[in-house]
Amino acid sequence: MPYLVAADLPSDPAGVRFRALIERGSIVRMPGAHNGMAALQAKAAGFEALYLSGAAMTASMGLPDLGMITVDEVAFFIRQIARAGGLPTLVDGDTGYGEALNVMHMVRTFEDAGAGAVHIEDQLLPKKCGHLNDKKLADARDMAAKVAAAAKARRHLYLIARTDAAASEGIDGAVARAKLYIEAGADAIFPEALTTAEMFRAFAARMPGVPLLANMTEFGRTPFFTADEFQQMGYRMVIWPVSSLRVANKAQQKLYATLQRDGSTQAMLGDMQTRAELYETLGLDRFEALDASIVRSIAPDSVAS
Repeated sequence: MPYLVAADLPSDPAGVRFRALIERGSIVRMPGAHNGMAALQAKAAGFEALYLSGAAMTASMGLPDLGMITVDEVAFFIRQIARAGGLPTLVDGDTGYGEALNVMHMVRTFEDAGAGAVHIEDQLLPKKCGHLNDKKLADARDMAAKVAAAAKARRHLYLIARTDAAASEGIDGAVARAKLYIEAGADAIFPEALTTAEMFRAFAARMPGVPLLANMTEFGRTPFFTADEFQQMGYRMVIWPVSSLRVANKAQQKLYATLQRDGSTQAMLGDMQTRAELYETLGLDRFEALDASIVRSIAPDSVAS
């Protein structure tokens, strides 16, 4: 039923539902969903959790992923994805939008918007995509303070600390940071931009019992692995952060080129979601039925004379 009906909404907060998925044991697969429609389509495909990527958000706004967007702009995306899909969603919190108090404000805002989990990273601004070079790392103790602040601010939000240290400090440095972040209150660790299966296995071996997240982004430093392969390497979560946006952008680029060339969209009809498919995905009939049922329930039997 539409999200408007309270009785159809989940009884547990998104953070509780997210944690339950992690504790179930099998790897949690989280495709990126860059808007509400993507969330609906991912849910229809059978996914149980989603990922909201900072890179996808900024790209959809026509901006690079340099930490330029604000907490309130991210909350807009969180609300539409949580509303549309109803699935617990992991949100990219970049560097926390500032220091301790800013991080706490971010956590409260994201949780109130419906997020199930957040990750923050140990880069300095202007931050970069984790698969680019010349990233500047924050002092590990400063990052740990942010993690502690986030842990103090959350009610149910699942907290993941991301470290980008592997590229510059190696596995030893990344592991040392990760252990500090766990001590500060993180629930899980996201080691970014590992480049070989050996690195993934080595990191997992040195973080026994700690839930780990793998990033399977395309066109990055990480070779392609399947979700099952990540699980075998010791990982409990995997994200495909920008895949939905990449596919949508490529199709949109083709549409505009065709329209400019032909002056018509007819050649693209086979690549389009039909009107019927759109309405089915949106659940238009259920909204209409709900509206009609409420109108009937309050309408008088007859008009008073």
